[in-house]
This record gives sequence, C-alpha cells and structure tokens, in this order.
Amino acid sequence: MPKVTREAALKYHSSGRPGKIEVVPSKPHSTQTDLSLAYSPGVAEPCLEIEKDAQTAYDYTAKGNLVAVISNGTAVLGLGDIGALAGKPVMEGKGLLFKIFGGIDVFDIEIDEKDPEKFIQTVKAISPTFGGINLEDIKAPECFEIERRLKEELDIPVMHDDQHGTAIISAAALLNALDITGKNIADIKLVVNGAGASAIACTKLYMKFGVRKENIIMCDSKGVLTTRRNNLNDIKKCFAIDSDITTLDEALDGADVFLGLSKADILTKEMIRKMNHDPIVFALANPNPEISYDEAMASREDIIFATGRSDYPNQVNNVLGFPYIFRGALDVRATGINEEMKMAAAKAIADLAKEPVPDVINTAYEIKRLYFGRQYIIPKPLDPRLLTTVSTAVARAAMDSGVARRPITDWESYEDKLVENLGYSNKLVHRLTSLAKSDPKRVVYCEGNHINMIKAAIFSKKDNICIPILLGSEDRIRNIARDNGLDLNGIEIIDHRNISEDKRRSRYARKLSDKKSREGIRYQEAFEKMSDRNYFGMMMVETGDADAVITGIYSHYREFAKTALEVIGLRPQFNHFGAMHIVQTKKGPYFLADTLINRWPDEDVLIEIVKLTHDAVRYFATEPVMAMLSFSNYGADDNGSPKSISNAIRYFHENYPEYDIDGEMQLNFAMNKELRDKTFPFNSLKGKDVNTLIFPNLSSANISSKLLIELGIAGESIGPIQMGLRKPVHFTDIESSVRDIINLTAVAVVDAMASQGGLEED
Repeated sequence: MPKVTREAALKYHSSGRPGKIEVVPSKPHSTQTDLSLAYSPGVAEPCLEIEKDAQTAYDYTAKGNLVAVISNGTAVLGLGDIGALAGKPVMEGKGLLFKIFGGIDVFDIEIDEKDPEKFIQTVKAISPTFGGINLEDIKAPECFEIERRLKEELDIPVMHDDQHGTAIISAAALLNALDITGKNIADIKLVVNGAGASAIACTKLYMKFGVRKENIIMCDSKGVLTTRRNNLNDIKKCFAIDSDITTLDEALDGADVFLGLSKADILTKEMIRKMNHDPIVFALANPNPEISYDEAMASREDIIFATGRSDYPNQVNNVLGFPYIFRGALDVRATGINEEMKMAAAKAIADLAKEPVPDVINTAYEIKRLYFGRQYIIPKPLDPRLLTTVSTAVARAAMDSGVARRPITDWESYEDKLVENLGYSNKLVHRLTSLAKSDPKRVVYCEGNHINMIKAAIFSKKDNICIPILLGSEDRIRNIARDNGLDLNGIEIIDHRNISEDKRRSRYARKLSDKKSREGIRYQEAFEKMSDRNYFGMMMVETGDADAVITGIYSHYREFAKTALEVIGLRPQFNHFGAMHIVQTKKGPYFLADTLINRWPDEDVLIEIVKLTHDAVRYFATEPVMAMLSFSNYGADDNGSPKSISNAIRYFHENYPEYDIDGEMQLNFAMNKELRDKTFPFNSLKGKDVNTLIFPNLSSANISSKLLIELGIAGESIGPIQMGLRKPVHFTDIESSVRDIINLTAVAVVDAMASQGGLEED
C-alpha cells in the first residue's frame, strides 16, 4: 500500500470541490412543474400527511435513509480532543463510507459542546430529521452516558461506533480465531489493555458470546484494574479484580487472548511468548499497533495476529460493520440497535470469512490465495457480500427481537433491492440463479484444473446451482484446491486421460464416428479426439452423461467452436451460431451480439444472428427492441456492412413485421430515442428504448462489451452466451472471473432445463 503523505492528504481534501460529500437532488427539477411539486405549493400535501401520522415521514421524505454522524471532537481518531470543527474531515469521511458501502445518505453534524447534558439535548432536538444517529469520536466516560440516554429517549437507531463497531468486528475475529485454534470461549483467559470506550464495549460483547468475567484482566495506563486501586471510575470498577498482579507483563502470563486498544509499542515479543499456546493477539491501537506486525510474527509461529491497519492481514476495520448494521436497522425501521442485532452482525461477519473468497477480492487486494485461516479470520472491507450478508442478519435480528416496525417478508427481493440501490440491478442474475436452483443440472467444467473453474464449481455446488463435474487430472486438481484452501468434498472429478476412462472414451468415440463417418471421421481418430477435454466434455452432454458444458479459459474460441459444431451441431433451420453478452447498467440490462463467433458476418449471417438474439432475449423474459449498428445512418453509405445491414432490415420488415428492429444506425441514435425520433421521424422504433444491440462485426461487438465494463458503465455481466447450438455448450472468455463463470453456469443450467422441456414458456 503506498504511503499516505501530508501533501497527498491535503490535496485530496482540497482539490476541486473542497471536502468529500455533497447533496444531490433525487427528484426531477428541470421544469416549473417540478419545482412547484418539490416546494410550494406541492410540498404542503406531504407536510399535512406527516402532521396526521408521523410515520409517513418515512414515505414522503429522506428520513428513512438518512443518518446523522454526530461528534463534539473530543476523541478524534488518534488525535484526541481537537475540537468539533477540526474533526469535521473525519465525520465527512464517515459519511462517504456510509454512502459507498451501505447506500446511506449522511449529514455530518459537529456540535461544539462538551457538557454531556447539553450535548444530549441538542441531539434530541435535531433527531426528527434522521432515521438513525451514529455517534462518533466522543471521549470516555461521557460517551457511555450520552449513548445510554439517547438510546433510551429516542425511537430511532443510535450507536456510538467507536465502542460497538470495534466490538462487533473484533468479536467476529475472535470467534474465528478460537475456531481455528480449537479453544472454548468459556475457558479462555482474556487480557485487555486499555479501558476506554472501545475496550469496555469489546469486553462486554465478548462476555455476551461466552467469555467469563472471572477470566478477564483489564489494564489502563496505570496498570491492572484491581480492587486495591482507589483511582477507578464506576465503569472501570466493574472490571477490577482481586489480585496482587499490577502490570501487563504479569497479566499476560498464560493468557489466550490479548486485546489492545491503547497505544503503540507497549507489547513486546517476550510478553507474547509468555502467553498460552496459539495466542490470539489483537493489537488495535490507531494508527500504530501495540506491537508491530513484523515483531509479533517473529515472536512465535503459532500466533494469530490482527491490527487496525489495512497494510497487514486481519484488519479489524469498523467499515465491515456500521454501514450494514445501520442499513439493516433502517430497512426495518428499527426503534434501536440492540445486543441481538450486534451479535447477529458479528456472527454474519465471522461466517462470511469461512466462505470461499470471490475472485474480485483477490484482485482488489492483489492476493493470489486468500482463504480462511490464520492470515484471514475476517472478511476484507471491499467484499461486496457484506452488504447482503450483514444487513440481512441485522434486519432479521431486529425482527426477531421485536424492535422492527416494518418487517421484511421477501428476503430475496430485499437482497436484490440492496444491490440495486448501490447502483446496479442484478435482478436478472438472481432470477436465473433462482431458476437454476429449482432443478440443478449436471454441468461439466472442461478446464477443471484451472483455479477459477474449481472455485466456480465449489460456489455453484454450495449454492445448489448445479451438480458440478471437473474434468482433468485428479491429483493436480486436488493439489490446486489444497494450496488454495478449497474443499472439494462432494464434487465429482473425471480424469478423461486416465486409462480407467478408456471404456467411456471408447463409447464416446463409437458414437462420434457413427455420427460423422460420412465426413471422414473413423473410430480410431474419434478415440484419439476423446483425449481432448472439449471433445470429452461435449460428448458427455451429447450422450446424456451430463446436461451442460462450460469451457473456454484455455482454448481459443475457434477451437471450441469447431469442436462444438462437430460434436453437438446446430439447431434445426440454422446454418450459423453466435454469442451474446448481457451487461447490467443503471438503466437495466442490455443485450449485445455477436460478441464471440462471427468475424465478418454477411447479410445472411446477420439475419441469423438477429433471429437467434431475438429468441435469446425473449428467453430471458425481456421483449427485445433491436438496433443494428453501423458507422452510418439509414442508407448514408451503400457499401460493405451498411448495405448488408440495410438488406437485413428490409428482410425483417417484410418477413417479420412483429420484430421491433431498425437500422442501420449509429450508436448515439440507438441509445437516445429523443434524438433518433427528432432526426429520423420515419424510424420504426419511435418512442421505444433500445435494449438489444446487433453489431456489424466481431471486433466492434467484443470491444464495446468490454469497454462498457472497464469504464464502469456496466456492472455485472453475463456471457458470452452461445446461441444456436443444439445443446447447452457455453464458452467463457479467457479472462473470465469466478463470478463470470458462476453466472454462465446458471445460464447453462436454465438452458439445459429448456432443452429438456423443463421450462414452461414465459
């Protein structure tokens, strides 16, 4: 991770528009009518409704998605009491994190008031504005009373994140560290260094999970909290022990867990060596831990070590919790954030770390092999699964504990909405996945020794999308899985080159040679072909030993296209096949073809691509509105591809008048119906939004689909989806991620269901 310099930090905050957040209108505001609805006189109507029923404020205002980040600046990060205004950059930063991770809007409010009672009354006075309140950077012990009072006296979620955020995330880390070491939480000896807000909250939550109070030793800057000391406040007295030990060094003798929320460099290697076997050390002082990573790891081999820093493994980062805790609480309109909700969040975070790690996370952190273990006990902050996993767990806990005012009944729709609210809808992916789960099919992954194929097979089996079969050397596949911490339990592996498969190879060869004997393929040649993974995998589908094939990471598309034509063949009445990509955007899904197979399609090929794409888009329960793209518009150029497109359009207008299709046209006219209708009022798509793009050649289609994704215009993509083969054989791109392969697996399963008559027409 590059070093953050003073100059870079100041430039980041001051360049362009100063600060990190802004208010953006969420309703139309370009006409006088819009403004009349937004303000006077239209605004009076929702005001009157809210006057009659305060709960309707959630329906007519932004209250339900608005959190206040409130501080008096008395305990800012590692900077201390720097004042309310000086703490504003931190509060803005917290608002940014709420927005990008949880889709939650924030007003940061800095209150220049240190008197707890006046601070409480100020927050209460402004609370009607908000759906929730995140208290931030308020020093102990005042923060305890401030939070307690506000939780009691307000009917919206209130949480002091400095206390509970660290408690929730570190509790998740503790649960998993204990799982790895095989220790019972009720038996561990816990030493806590630091007795401020975070330390107290962490300790109390650990006790909720089963740590026994008699097994806890807490230290502050003056040493161990004991009953012999007369300088303890009421909070610290709760953790005072009757003992003669006075120092951290003594306290750590035989300890199982060290939790540090104090200051840098107070823990030594020698202290760690005094701890019990498999010591768990959470050095969470900010910005520098109680002991450096290098020294801690050098102290002993059996250590599990975590810090608050992003440049080392096992970062205990509050962003794993607060955006999603408030997200779940807001979505059920909870009256508060209780212990059940916090414990549910911790459990959800802990469980997520045990799941196979998505490829996007490995890429984001430039890590090749990230899996549950001593170097990975909690998820990474950029893990996109946190949104649905933690928010859902918190919302369920709120409902189960009786603090939810608007229960959720359709959890799948709720998860869809969570993702949609952050920018992109994956409803299509969820729908395909749900459909695949209703009748999982046998899917052969031809390149079974590729790590992405192995992960996709594991994920797909776990989610009940398919019954996976990996083709390849069993020893090699198992070695790759072991090196990456992957569990292949229950997944079939077929080594198609092993002599034990000769009988099956012979059967496949006989069927292929019988089918292709008049095309010169004899049995011996066919038998040799069966040593090729693509021939073998496709013959599994052709003979009914499997239902669908996924291939393409290793192979050039011309190779597997040739194999597919030879083994599977084309659908009746077609002479060509093609491929389509679906890209998700903020405007919904777009269907792009042909993105893989036909380099320079002539008029006849274009006609077949359109027919195949039309059927495929309808197959995905979308009515296609199609534009055939070119560099010219409506006959402006009568040579080459424009002429082929014009002829194809004429063919469809004459023979398939029910098709919504037009062209040739440039991309801007296809995407902008107002511009298209104004410039070309004769067009046959008048008033319609195009959702399907037919490209004039392979280069333009392939480049466009990848450009949308790389520029961030498109979210999740599905494809390439083959169109035109008799049976479900689907090809990945060479650079396909695990998520891409899983999405394609769902398509392959649904394709198999349709080809076997398992789907009714929508």
